[in-house]
Amino acid sequence: MNTNSNTKTEITFDDFKTEVLNDYKLAVTSRECSLLGRREVLTGKAKFGIFGDGKEIPQIAWAKAFKNGDFRSGYYRDQTFMMAIGELTIEQFFAGLYADTDLNNEPMSAGRQMGGHFTTHSLDENGQWKNLTEQKNSSADISPTAGQMPRLLGLAQASKIYREVDGIDTTKFSKEGNEIAWGTIGNASTSEGLFFETINAAGVLQVPMVISIWDDQYGISVHARHQTTKENISEILKGFQRNEKDKGYEIFRVDGWNYPELIDTYQRAAKISRTEHIPVMIHVQELTQPQGHSTSGSHERYKNQDRLKWEAEYDCNVQMRHWIIENNISTDEELTALERSIKKTVREGKKAAWSAIINPIIEERKEALALLSNLANSSPNAAFITKLKNELAGFDEPLRKNILSATRKALRYVVSEQTPEKVALQNWVNNYLNNVQPKYSSHLHSQSEQSPLNQAEILPTYNTEAEEVDGRVVLRENFDAIFTKYPEALIFGEDAGYIGDVNQGLEGLQEKHGELRVSDTGIREATIIGQGIGMAMRGLRPIAEIQYLDYIMYALQIMSDDLATVQYRTKGRQKAPLIVRTRGHRLEGIWHSGSQMGGILNLIRGIHVLVPRNMTKAAGFYNTLLESDDPALVVECLNGYRLKEKLPNNIGEFKTPIGVVETIREGEDITLVSYGSTLRLVEKAAKELVQVGIDVEIIDVQSLLPFDINHDIVKSIAKTNRVMVIDEDVSGGASAYILDEILNTQNAFQYLDSAPKTLAAKQHRPAYGTDGDYFSKPSTEDIFEAVYDVMHEVNPTAHPKLR
Repeated sequence: MNTNSNTKTEITFDDFKTEVLNDYKLAVTSRECSLLGRREVLTGKAKFGIFGDGKEIPQIAWAKAFKNGDFRSGYYRDQTFMMAIGELTIEQFFAGLYADTDLNNEPMSAGRQMGGHFTTHSLDENGQWKNLTEQKNSSADISPTAGQMPRLLGLAQASKIYREVDGIDTTKFSKEGNEIAWGTIGNASTSEGLFFETINAAGVLQVPMVISIWDDQYGISVHARHQTTKENISEILKGFQRNEKDKGYEIFRVDGWNYPELIDTYQRAAKISRTEHIPVMIHVQELTQPQGHSTSGSHERYKNQDRLKWEAEYDCNVQMRHWIIENNISTDEELTALERSIKKTVREGKKAAWSAIINPIIEERKEALALLSNLANSSPNAAFITKLKNELAGFDEPLRKNILSATRKALRYVVSEQTPEKVALQNWVNNYLNNVQPKYSSHLHSQSEQSPLNQAEILPTYNTEAEEVDGRVVLRENFDAIFTKYPEALIFGEDAGYIGDVNQGLEGLQEKHGELRVSDTGIREATIIGQGIGMAMRGLRPIAEIQYLDYIMYALQIMSDDLATVQYRTKGRQKAPLIVRTRGHRLEGIWHSGSQMGGILNLIRGIHVLVPRNMTKAAGFYNTLLESDDPALVVECLNGYRLKEKLPNNIGEFKTPIGVVETIREGEDITLVSYGSTLRLVEKAAKELVQVGIDVEIIDVQSLLPFDINHDIVKSIAKTNRVMVIDEDVSGGASAYILDEILNTQNAFQYLDSAPKTLAAKQHRPAYGTDGDYFSKPSTEDIFEAVYDVMHEVNPTAHPKLR
């Protein structure tokens, strides 16, 4: 169904006519999919629909300028474009609407995202890179408006890196950096801060990015006068227009119903961006939205009659039809016949998509019904089981939840029976769950050979007279080794370049490795992460630095909605192994010493969260991650850069294992679990507790996501029979998460002789100053007294009450 411009210098009228009619056929096909898709939602076969009707013609023009190797980062109305580049069929469109979990039928997300969210496969079935230069690429969409923009920046920057940095193996990823990153966004979503942040950053970086703004004057029901100053986004962005003196954007405006002008505009935009490597903005105006925003409501509720009349007349498909007839390319009769044929083809595609999803489920139901019949025949509770069987048989179009609900409930009626029929049903339900659950749950993380969980630990080694250096030096030397070993590795962030980061962990590395590989950015955390996501999607190994942990809050939405879900929402067919570097804990003041770990842990499942206690451990994590293909957040200890550590002699080679805890002190009385900067206080308290006869075991968590995959903590608790989690997050945050893992995942409760305890920070943010830290977060005295109180309860005679 794809469309391509005829590249011959001279073409015949017949060639031209064929191309135009193919384009119109595609536009009508896409529109019919939208119209029929809405009906499928309203009849209940699909849950929700959001479609690309009204944007068909500009997307066809765009597809003609889109080349192999290019990338799209769009929003949920680009179905016509995906059809035009040959990456979306009618059947696949409806399979997405129906949430088909078979990736062969629904290659966009295997039913994990609602329809309208598109992708292409960058990875093969084993999680290995395909040759991205030989295909047209679409990064996986997300729903949050403007959320696609930060990633777009990184996709474009990758071309600049591939063009200007020597030594990278570009075979599968780029041809001399000639690829364009194409973005799309609705006019209302340009009100989002992420849009403006990205537009500014792309103008600064001067990357080959073309952004299309689809302007139909509305954001859901809200008119542009409430969205945009002057009701015109390109008007207010005129200051970004480049001139002879200053770099910036090339900005185009074009009417979305004007087929020949759209083709010309997109060809010009592509030529400028591809050859001059600059960003381009195309404001596509006078578009319509024939069915309104989505299936949730009707646009007749908020558009007046004049607007509705104008939309009917200036619908892009209607205007193209007029243009075809006026230019004697085809007749009304011929086009009517074509349109009727297309309606039939779309209906047949819809039926085929529904059959593909429902027929396997019907076969699964047959198996369940047979087992239920056998169970009823062997049970005194046959009446109840038969009722469940009949209810399941009564569904015209069953869901898998109907099958499992009936079979699981049936087992309740035979709980005290011992029959082969019961065993058969139990086995079937267990096998069914094992087979079906991964359709909805797999690929939160990489399942390839490069998974970080497959990376073996390599310990740091030391010379006999190993030098004691500041912790930052260990990091600096390790980053130097990384950039030497991996030409595709680069780091960027606020103050990361010229001054070598605020704590000098990158000191001198920009001068050695160049400004493109060790670079400064503006103060714009969301697009720093976006740069990393986009570049990682194109085979580079970026390290995005967020200066302080507190500033993660600016980027948390992008990390949560985009980075954390890449593998999941593509069922393992795209990846973005971005490393996010930050530092935190144990400084003074509300905005520089927060420990929002509880929120982070809950919001970024899909990203590894690593909390090394010193810089050697941190360096080992970076070495592990660069051999892996999952994203991760590494939180360095802010007060550890000047503490002395031995300098390893295998810099760049040693690896800290992910998901593995470390026992840093053995003891008999109680297990203390902590991480990061707080561990130093725990160690100090342990020495003081020895003086009063209390012998503690200390475990460094090291990795919060994943957590203690070998279950070593429960082994410690089996010895000490007591546990306390000590954390500088607020109560109910990371300490609650850790304790939940220990009690519910590791089943440690069976070994406890005392109540499990947590010791966390106060509810407020940390106050400024040394005293502010002392009275806001756990102190050595707090830890000592909390542990002592546990042992007082155990033996009041040996440990009388302190206070």
